[in-house]
Amino acid sequence: MTVPQPELVVTKDVQRRRVTVRGVVQGVGFRPFLYTLATGLELAGHVTNTGDGVVAEVEGTPLAVARFCARITEEAPPLAQVESVHDQEVPAIGGSGFTIVPSRTDGPVRTLVSPDTATCAACLTELADPSDRRHRHPFITCTHCGPRFTIVTGLPYDRDHTTMADFPMCPECAQEYTDPGDRRFHAQPVACPSCGPRLRLVVAPAAPGLRPRVVVAADPNDRSLSGPLVEDPVAEARELLAAGAIIAVKGLGGYHLACDATDAAAVELLRRRKSRGDKPFALMAREIEHVEHLVHIGDAERDLLSGSTRPIVLLRRRTVPSVRPGAPEPAHAVAPGSPDLGVMLPYTPLHHLLFGLPGEEGPAPHLLVMTSGNIAGQPIVTDDDEALDKLAHLADAWLTHDRPIHVPCDDSVVRVCDGEPLTLRRSRGHAPLPVTLPVPVRPALAVGGDLKNAFCLGQGHKAWMSAHVGDMGDLATQHAFACAEEQLETITGVRPGLFAADSHPGYRSGAWAQVHAADRPLVRVQHHHAHVAATMVEHGLDGSRPVIGVAFDGTGYGEDGAVWGGEVLLADYDGFVRHAHLAYVPLPGGDAAVRRPYRMALAHLHAAGIDPSGDLPCVAACPADELRVLQAQLTQGLNCVPTSSMGRLFDAVSSLAGICHRAGYEAQAAIELEAAALSALGDDAGSYHLAPGGPGADPDAPLTADPAPLIAAVVDDVRRGTAAPLIAVRFHHAVARLVHTACTTARERHGLETVALTGGVFANALLSSACARALRQDGFTVLRHHRIPPNDGGLALGQLVVAARTAGGDLAGPTGEPGGPTADGTG
Repeated sequence: MTVPQPELVVTKDVQRRRVTVRGVVQGVGFRPFLYTLATGLELAGHVTNTGDGVVAEVEGTPLAVARFCARITEEAPPLAQVESVHDQEVPAIGGSGFTIVPSRTDGPVRTLVSPDTATCAACLTELADPSDRRHRHPFITCTHCGPRFTIVTGLPYDRDHTTMADFPMCPECAQEYTDPGDRRFHAQPVACPSCGPRLRLVVAPAAPGLRPRVVVAADPNDRSLSGPLVEDPVAEARELLAAGAIIAVKGLGGYHLACDATDAAAVELLRRRKSRGDKPFALMAREIEHVEHLVHIGDAERDLLSGSTRPIVLLRRRTVPSVRPGAPEPAHAVAPGSPDLGVMLPYTPLHHLLFGLPGEEGPAPHLLVMTSGNIAGQPIVTDDDEALDKLAHLADAWLTHDRPIHVPCDDSVVRVCDGEPLTLRRSRGHAPLPVTLPVPVRPALAVGGDLKNAFCLGQGHKAWMSAHVGDMGDLATQHAFACAEEQLETITGVRPGLFAADSHPGYRSGAWAQVHAADRPLVRVQHHHAHVAATMVEHGLDGSRPVIGVAFDGTGYGEDGAVWGGEVLLADYDGFVRHAHLAYVPLPGGDAAVRRPYRMALAHLHAAGIDPSGDLPCVAACPADELRVLQAQLTQGLNCVPTSSMGRLFDAVSSLAGICHRAGYEAQAAIELEAAALSALGDDAGSYHLAPGGPGADPDAPLTADPAPLIAAVVDDVRRGTAAPLIAVRFHHAVARLVHTACTTARERHGLETVALTGGVFANALLSSACARALRQDGFTVLRHHRIPPNDGGLALGQLVVAARTAGGDLAGPTGEPGGPTADGTG
């Protein structure tokens, strides 16, 4: 669209400049912003989207042109992240008016679109306004909010390159779309009830208390569907939720399974159907006020809950919920045994409609369980036909629509530790924003690990981490990995010439990399080295000086073939030295020991030379036949890989104390051990002994911390009748002291004073806080994860940089560095 302006005469007082803006500048209202800026300064010219970013040419007085360039970064739209503004003088050509011209698809891809973001306040106002034409429209959006990453099929970011391409705009939407003064100018997902996607409710064959199968459509003129039609699928869905139904709800990046969180029978039913064990469910609350009586919420948590990203925030439960008449109470089965409740607020118009708008009649929930719509171990379901098939045994109804999801994207998960965010799953709201690399890398792909998989593409000083993929043990997840990798290559323009993978020879992610690397180099990176490197990258370290890397997790393939996991490394990007570790104990039966923590307790008893008598809870939890086989197995060393895993030590102590003997989900024993410790923090607990010993005859050998004295002390406490929470506190104190002692030794011997705390064990906020506090009080600089997960979800970032250095290829490469913003907004 062109707004006429006085004809400019080309003179020496007129200047024309070409301005290229890189970053998250497509799909966020950047062209209309530049249009308004240029017309306000009476500049002629044009603006367009390209694969390189947003490119504008402006012509006018030198002062007006300079002001245009200066105001771009200062006044950018709220969702934009401007990485760079480059301008160059070009010949003045005269002309009048400023235009927005069609996007150019030639040239390399060097920009990214915004992540999916929560519905903005302006759209929510329209959603609730009966006089607005988008009143109660489930797909209301504008340039400031809504789907982006999950609907993009290519760049530049135009409607033709999204899954909205098959929804022609009605005249009213088209007018908004082409009006630079409108909030929906070039908002690619723009639609209304007349021309947008259709919401549908499909109800399964009759279940107890539910009506028979029907198909419900939002469009009363749509007679292609069988069964009776109603005007309002959302109201019908709310009725079903109130009746105890489980509904599969199609969201931005996939399906959720939803039920009324205050309905104990519905929550128990969902838990049984999903075979979820005791793994906590996430809650979606209508308002923050609906959970304040249940959990502690500080300013940092409040900002995370109500911001544009809207992750699941792990909130620490109150020991005794505050009394608030009429406040909703989630069923016990929502998160049994967990010290936290995972809470998020509505982030799509459909979510808001499910909770009910002000003044609406009928049942309206205050708390919903919102858990990923998938079969255990498989990726989140995005396809509608697949949802009807795969979720048939899980859901009573499907609240779905016909806007396709191009790429899956689970909810992000974050907690606050010592006032700072600790990301545990980096996905919706963050992907595909890149991370700044402190050292340049050649075009490369790091495939991550097999658990909590996320991969990473990198080039130059940028790394693009994928959304959460999942556990690679399932073929469906491996397929989702391949599709997501292809899509991320498409929108970043990175063509990897180097591959990186975990050193574990049996990892499926590594096998995928081996096949797809073909004749390109593949570098295997040790698991815990990658963890430490990821921490260094997040904190901007260039690797010129090693750090003390404390990497505690459950499983990582060691250089000696053992299962590592209780490691203190002296590391930089080029390599590492193993400074200290937990002493090896047998891991009887591999994964069987992970699923049944009592096996690890019995293994630690065996290693400590303690008789497994029947008065110990772990012995009582082990079936007699299994106990006999296990004792023979430990004695003979059959199928007992040695492990130094800190995660498995947490499991052992949890079972020894009688807290958790069988783990229905990853880290359950450790989570419940932390929960027990939190309940006894005020007591004068003391600590157990767990300290690194000398290297013995080999002065170059790493220090080892033998858990045997700690195990013996725990056994003594159990036999004395010491309460399990007190045992849990003492154990946490012991681990924190071990970390401090090992780091002090490293400082004395090697002069290092920077400590990186990493690995999945440091998702434990109690331990992380205790370790950081003790180290900082002793003068150490402590690095902890904030935006990158400490668990295997952050592994690929470390792999990327280590592999680039190992391969001698820490260069941007012949194609230069793709553009794009960084996760922290810096370049």
